[in-house]
Amino acid sequence: MPASSSRVLQWLSLVGVIWLQSINGTNTNFPAYSSQLKHALSMSQLQLNNLAFASDAGKLFGWFSGLAVAYLPLWLVLIIGSTIGLVGYGFQYLSITNHIPTLSYWQVFCLTVLAGNSICWINTVSYVVSIRNFPQNRQAAVGVTSSYQGLSAKIYTDVVGALFSSTKTAKGYLLLNSVLPLAVCVITSPFVRDIDDIQRLKNNHMDAGFVVLFVITIVTGVYSVISSLGLLVSSSALNNVIGTGVLLLVPLAIPVMAKIRELGLLEKWNLNRERRVCDFTIDEESNGIRVEEDHVIKGDIGVREEIGVKKMLVRLDFWLYFLVYFSGATVGLVFLNNLGQIAESRGSSRTSSLVSLSSSFGFFGRLMPSLLDYHFSRRKYVVSRPALIAVLVAPMAGSFLLLLNSTNLSLYISTAIIGVCTGAITSISVSTTQELFGDKNFSVNHNVLVVNIPIGSFVFGYFAALVYRREGNGDGKCMGTECYEKTFLLWGFICSLGTVLAIVLYVRTRKFSSSR
Repeated sequence: MPASSSRVLQWLSLVGVIWLQSINGTNTNFPAYSSQLKHALSMSQLQLNNLAFASDAGKLFGWFSGLAVAYLPLWLVLIIGSTIGLVGYGFQYLSITNHIPTLSYWQVFCLTVLAGNSICWINTVSYVVSIRNFPQNRQAAVGVTSSYQGLSAKIYTDVVGALFSSTKTAKGYLLLNSVLPLAVCVITSPFVRDIDDIQRLKNNHMDAGFVVLFVITIVTGVYSVISSLGLLVSSSALNNVIGTGVLLLVPLAIPVMAKIRELGLLEKWNLNRERRVCDFTIDEESNGIRVEEDHVIKGDIGVREEIGVKKMLVRLDFWLYFLVYFSGATVGLVFLNNLGQIAESRGSSRTSSLVSLSSSFGFFGRLMPSLLDYHFSRRKYVVSRPALIAVLVAPMAGSFLLLLNSTNLSLYISTAIIGVCTGAITSISVSTTQELFGDKNFSVNHNVLVVNIPIGSFVFGYFAALVYRREGNGDGKCMGTECYEKTFLLWGFICSLGTVLAIVLYVRTRKFSSSR
């Protein structure tokens, strides 16, 4: 395959990953319909919390997708993952619409586990394609694409708002969760794949492409936040869907421009481009410094060592990293899973707006690390990821304390902060796993790491449900700030502990780098 055609496919694969990630956060819209589902299935708060845990519990089996990527074509992994989601959400939809006999609670629980597992398959393919097809810009590729998963809840909320009445919200979400990922996987599977001769491609024009992609992504995020807050003149759900849909198509301009270059329509610009391009390598005797397109990267930055799961599980760094994630991003995800009930207990009727807000700020949070990494790497600096995680977990602790205030403003501010920080830590964790434990076994190693999410979802969520029930009035419903007061104090303390652990991990990784 000509190098020019490979360049087009390289960018096209990244656009496909963006589309996959934008619809893959099916678990993030659960708070928007959880209250309605609770009444439809006559569940207690504890049972509802267990369903939120079930969605995260699917990640316990996420390592299956890691193994599948090693042995199966990527398109088949996508189809398997989306089909699992179709079964998990589809049967729930058929049940609440009375197309099949009503499912028991435990049947719904098992289907939710299955649906949660489907996310891992699409995530794994997305990460693998971004890393393999952009080896020299993998942090930027992973950061930009994974940020779009933060937009999922916003997209689903707008589509449901445009197509379904407020009384059929749960039915709308379950239907979309079952069919939309499958449809997008079928559309993207032909070009979301490995590029065989990727190592032969020079890094020409990659910086320009990523700058354009960053601009598009930032514009998409700003539009998402503004429309979530209802600040647009015409901010109906249908208009929001159209606007977001157009912005998701705009990245196609990058592979189109690559194709135009391939056809030679921009040959008159070749001379100017050649003056800017610097593509050479200084060998190890020159202190291991590689220069590409005026981009200087210090040779001692990157993967520490390549290790498998067995060795990883006996490393102290892994368990520190595991607990840092557990005490930061996982607590944030549990808060977002319970956002619907938290809003209802405080007398707020704008749950969908809050879900869209958390989604939009989560989008920026996921994007922020790749922007920082790209900015500082151009200036020969590298941001320590454990240190950045520590900086991000600390504000989460403050946000949970702010939630002790009963005003709606404190709820919106805390939701935005927790959304940003949770999204950022989730994005950073991908590159942190690579750097600590290598690329070779990344797909399995990272799925082992995120096992902490269902564990945290059960532990923290179960505590929240018990407090909610204890403070309730006997009918399974609780109103007032006291419903989650003790929960917020616990979550705030856990985040404070996570900040300390992140600092310890930072010190250990610094010592390792200094010893090299």
